[in-house]
Amino acid sequence: MHILIAPNAFKHALDAHDAAISIRNGLLASKLSCTCECFPVGDGGNGTCKLIIEKCKGETFIATVKNPLGESVEAPIGLIENRTIAVIEMADASGLHLLHHSALAPLRANSYGTGQLIKAALDKGVKEIILGMGGSATNDGGSGILAALGVRFLDKEGDEIDELPIGLERLHAIDTSGLDKRLASCTINILCDVANPLLGQDGATRVFGPQKGVSAAELTQLEAILTHYAAIIERKTGRDIAAVTSGGVAGGASAGLYGILDAQLVNGIDYFLKLTQFRESLKKSNLVITGEGSLDAQTLYGKGPYGIALQAKQLAIPVIGLAGVVPNNQAKELEDYFDMMLALGNGPMSLEEALQTTAQNLERVARQIGNFIACYHQKSLNTMRKQ
Repeated sequence: MHILIAPNAFKHALDAHDAAISIRNGLLASKLSCTCECFPVGDGGNGTCKLIIEKCKGETFIATVKNPLGESVEAPIGLIENRTIAVIEMADASGLHLLHHSALAPLRANSYGTGQLIKAALDKGVKEIILGMGGSATNDGGSGILAALGVRFLDKEGDEIDELPIGLERLHAIDTSGLDKRLASCTINILCDVANPLLGQDGATRVFGPQKGVSAAELTQLEAILTHYAAIIERKTGRDIAAVTSGGVAGGASAGLYGILDAQLVNGIDYFLKLTQFRESLKKSNLVITGEGSLDAQTLYGKGPYGIALQAKQLAIPVIGLAGVVPNNQAKELEDYFDMMLALGNGPMSLEEALQTTAQNLERVARQIGNFIACYHQKSLNTMRKQ
């Protein structure tokens, strides 16, 4: 039996690579005679771009840019496909992990450093940029990125607004005359792992803002800022960024880049699987094991395990999903894609304990899966002998 191990990251616990190794170790320690291929995946969340660079055998170089609060930080940029495509992880310049919890300031934190990474990539002559936006600390609608690329945000007096995103309350016009001309011949693909829009109850600020330090009062303020920002962009370009699917990625950065740069918002896992030639590995496999922190109704909206399971089912390959959480009242549609869904916990424990023991639990559950398959296989052989 050849088993393809293709987990997403287990958020706050294990990255996709380490999760795959844990599952492989469990299978190889079981009674099952099998071979395994580890194929960690990303759907646009933090860590996706690193996986792309590794899988595509790319190279990296380092650029010094600004973090969300304007301090210097070094961030990598990947180059693949003979240096024609740049791969950029927004979190490396504008990530939540770059700020101490006490320093979170969503009205002042901006994505300028990610724009600097894009400029550094353009300096290398690339014709395409892949941008992963997971894990950002910003809720600025991508205004920081755009400012770094030459866009000027102006108030009624024609003065440039340099405090982003708070200054966008005074936004009256957008000047794109200074926009980096090289962008005209460069495609930007933003890998999206959620479908949330820019605004509203399911929008960037209300859903993801609290984890970036947005207070109750700031929620209302930032929602108003982004609503005004969207209206000015539509007046400038004719693009309704408030309505676009996945416009809420990275505090609305996806919407802003769609509106001004005509960036393409693509399904992260589908793009990743095609780029890394996942299907070739899938064709050689008898079983797929995938997983992430939770397998629930949200999984069906473009999450990594769903993308894996969808392709496996097209080839009639069975799929096992592993997760820290598998709700009792799970969406019935999940059963159309996952033949088995197993939660990792083996007893009552706190969230902190569960996160700390994710690797051990993945290994333990994978070992039991291997033992079960071996037992079933032996039983089938015994039945055939009797016949």
